[in-house]
Amino acid sequence: MGGLSRDLSSYRQLPGSDTTPTEAAVYTLCQYLCFSARISTAKSSLIMGDKAGTRVFKKSSPNCKLTVYLGKRDFVDHLDHVDPVDGVILMDPEYLKDRKVFVTLTCAFRYGREDLDVLGLSFRKDLYISTFQAYPPIPEDARTGSRLQERLLKKLGQNAYPFHFTIPQNLPCSVTLQPGPEDTGKACGVDFEIRAFCAKSMEEKNHKRNSVRLIIRKVQYAPEKPGPQPMVETTRSFLMSDRSLHLEASLDKELYYHGEPISVNVHVTNNSTKTVKRVKISVRQYADICLFSTAQYKCPVAQIEADDQVASSSTFCKVYTLTPTLNNNREKRGLALDGKLKHEDTNLASSTIVKDASNKEVLGVLVSYRVKVKLVVSRGGLLSSLLERDVSVELPFVLMHPKPTDSILPSSPSAAPMMDPPIDTNLIEFDTNSLIADDDIVFEDFARLRLKGIIDKEDC
Repeated sequence: MGGLSRDLSSYRQLPGSDTTPTEAAVYTLCQYLCFSARISTAKSSLIMGDKAGTRVFKKSSPNCKLTVYLGKRDFVDHLDHVDPVDGVILMDPEYLKDRKVFVTLTCAFRYGREDLDVLGLSFRKDLYISTFQAYPPIPEDARTGSRLQERLLKKLGQNAYPFHFTIPQNLPCSVTLQPGPEDTGKACGVDFEIRAFCAKSMEEKNHKRNSVRLIIRKVQYAPEKPGPQPMVETTRSFLMSDRSLHLEASLDKELYYHGEPISVNVHVTNNSTKTVKRVKISVRQYADICLFSTAQYKCPVAQIEADDQVASSSTFCKVYTLTPTLNNNREKRGLALDGKLKHEDTNLASSTIVKDASNKEVLGVLVSYRVKVKLVVSRGGLLSSLLERDVSVELPFVLMHPKPTDSILPSSPSAAPMMDPPIDTNLIEFDTNSLIADDDIVFEDFARLRLKGIIDKEDC
């Protein structure tokens, strides 16, 4: 406050001015506080918001003796290969003593509510488990590390060790089945988990205080070359009518991004004696659950019912637009969603692209989408009602995210910690204790979920 004292002591009222010394002092104080706030904001922006660099996620055990570092949490399935899981683990050698450090990668499918796990029966099946001994390192498992691993090992010192996993191609992508309003515990679906712990052997029971758990995701992005434009047609003949009704439907393209409207072109040529009373358009999600046996579940995610009529011996053409989004389907239990992290929102599950459709080893949840066009026709009597059905066709399409650009981006200003004295709602904390000019690594702590009024028992 030395500068403020000098400003007040040097104040002189100007001749002819109506401003009193007290008012001037208050005005000067406000100017000083605003200037200090701007300086503080500029410093925070310089340190946290405007620093461009390589983002590295880190998670520590509750006792802070183990810390896992990962360059990303989303690993892309390119159909011919999957991004390798390369990370670094930092440990306290004095705490380990004669124990080893293990890292496991697990792909699991939970097909029942967690609160139903009783009498040793768990509604969960591990689809894949791989174990890596990080310390002491095994010479047979050694291989050339990635560029990021080399930089992390150099930065973290001699107590850091690398680990790596290769995700098999036949494993499903991360999918979450939307829970009901009253469901508690973990949601059903497929998830991938990295777990690091110290123990004398793999069989030894490990404790939460000296273990680290991180949820990662296996994802797919939209292909660079989409398929042909979907188009389907059908012709229906009716009882006591010598002519038929012809329906042709098409989409404007085969690949859509999440949140993008879908245009459905419907063309009807009605040469029959029937009248089309209504046109129903719906977007349906199909989820194939492949586990002990294969079952398919369908759920409409967008629909339109129009009172468009097509009289006998007439034609009809119209374009309908639908946009399937999660916001309009949040109450539908069992709807497939993209695998989510606890601090993030998600969206409808992306379409699953399978390299070999005949491969029966693919387990988990396989998602696909179709647009159904249905014409509701008039009934001519009891016999017609029993024998005749409405006219409908289905158009398959792909719903996915575009492939992100591979570039080093500055840290998002929105990810900066928010000051909230009563409850810390910050989910991502930046470690900026060692900012040097030639170091462009930015660490992000994945802290426990701390929402107001919610205590999270799991560490993800």
